[in-house]
Amino acid sequence: MLPKILATAALSLTLLMLTPPAARAADTATGARLARQWCANCHLIDHAGPNAPVPQGPPSFRAIAMRVHAPALRVFLSHPHGKMPDLTLSRVEIDDLIAYIQSLR
Repeated sequence: MLPKILATAALSLTLLMLTPPAARAADTATGARLARQWCANCHLIDHAGPNAPVPQGPPSFRAIAMRVHAPALRVFLSHPHGKMPDLTLSRVEIDDLIAYIQSLR
């Protein structure tokens, strides 16, 4: 009986060690802070922006939220593009920024 209990405990411990930690929920407040710090010089970053793209200049965050889904935003923010500054954001910061953009829907 004891060997069976020990085997079950060892298996449980092994599975626990192999289970990834719970995913961290993205933080919209941190995303808003990042937007003010890095994006507000060129983009309208709050609810005041239009839903549609602006004829000249970069789109508002509301327009982005209405048209671009999280996976595409993640790819875009992970690689430098055109006239955008070369941002080096961590994965956590990218998730927070995406959460903020999506909150503007």
